[in-house]
Amino acid sequence: MLGYLHTFKNISGPHLVVVPKSTLGNWMNEFKRWFPKLRVLKFYGSKEERALIRERDLQYGKFDVVATSYEVVIREKSSLSKFSWEYLIIDEAHRIKNENSTLSQIVRIYNTKCRLLITGTPLQNNLHELWALLNFLLPDVFSDANVFETFTNAVGDEKQEIINQLHKVLKPFILRRLKAEVERGLPRKKELTVYCKMTRSQKVTYQAVLKNNVEVLNARKGERTKLLNIVMQLRKACNHPYLFDGVEDKTLDPFGEHLVEQSGKLTLLDKLLPRLQSQSSRVLIFSQMTRLLDILEDYCAMRSHLYCRIDGQTNGEVRDQMIEDYNAPGSKHFIFLLSTRAGGLGINLTSADIVVLYDSDWNPQMDLQAQDRAHRIGQTKPVKVFRLITESTIGMSQTHPFGGLARWTTHTNSLSLSLSFFSFHCSRLPCPFSPWLLLPCI
Repeated sequence: MLGYLHTFKNISGPHLVVVPKSTLGNWMNEFKRWFPKLRVLKFYGSKEERALIRERDLQYGKFDVVATSYEVVIREKSSLSKFSWEYLIIDEAHRIKNENSTLSQIVRIYNTKCRLLITGTPLQNNLHELWALLNFLLPDVFSDANVFETFTNAVGDEKQEIINQLHKVLKPFILRRLKAEVERGLPRKKELTVYCKMTRSQKVTYQAVLKNNVEVLNARKGERTKLLNIVMQLRKACNHPYLFDGVEDKTLDPFGEHLVEQSGKLTLLDKLLPRLQSQSSRVLIFSQMTRLLDILEDYCAMRSHLYCRIDGQTNGEVRDQMIEDYNAPGSKHFIFLLSTRAGGLGINLTSADIVVLYDSDWNPQMDLQAQDRAHRIGQTKPVKVFRLITESTIGMSQTHPFGGLARWTTHTNSLSLSLSFFSFHCSRLPCPFSPWLLLPCI
């Protein structure tokens, strides 16, 4: 879009692009790849580094685009608000779905001609969040949240009529961008669900968690915090018993076969990876637990697999270097270990063609974003996704059609557990629309 404005409309800027700090490096690479003529200034760094950039480069005529992070756009509001921006672009724009958040308040004070919001995360059954995004784009048009909230009070035919009217009103402001429409030749993606059995150690750990919390589980109205804590402990038992302190025998070799044999998922993964490697495939492994990534690092060292790793504690420079090393032509790195939330956002890893979801997120959108690190524009091979699930455990409820918390509302007071299975009783909420990209008419 900025290239079009520059080439055909003779509008070179200045433009302000605000993105998560974890994706800033990727944005710079994409600017360089798709439109190298644009002078893009990366406004990021320590207080001293930003002061140097501000004095030397942040001047009219020296740049076309400023790319910066959420944090910097808040801290540097005094310097950035001096400019009159042609376009203000916000990536992962669901971050401003709360109109009272600091970020949402700060970006509203900037002088802009046009505003663009980009998000791959659907708004989840909340019309007020939708209104907050539209209010940021066109505050004069979408000034009253009550217009949207009347939907929740409607019933029957009246509700459907309001949905239809909202669709008509929103159509000029919402563009849904699908990969298949942008890149017709994108190879297909196939997801396989692989059920793993528990090892004896996992069964003992899993049952111990349940038995130690019998009173909480049998209570007619259990506390949500306590129940969620039990859920997390059960998920740890499904992944690997060594996630619990005191389970691992410290007298054994830390890189011994017991590391693999104690976990059903890791045993299966150990059988799968050599076959994938023999096919010249490269693998992304996602988990929500950084301690599990530690175990997988030990496993990679034990099997002599070259790997990279990104989690929430990885700083920007190391993160960019890891991605560059993995994507480099002829790279020998076979595995990339990533945390689902930190690594499943804004990263291009199309050099991999296999995605392993070691554990699933309660929000299915997070897993989809993780898969899209490999299955995205630029991918030349079919992508296979292996979702590992431990049989007859809480893991099955997460991937069951009635499971994902993002699509369903969980009745915490109706949670029921048994020693062999954990089930959720849920009720579905209607979702009339899920915008991916919002923009004002030009």
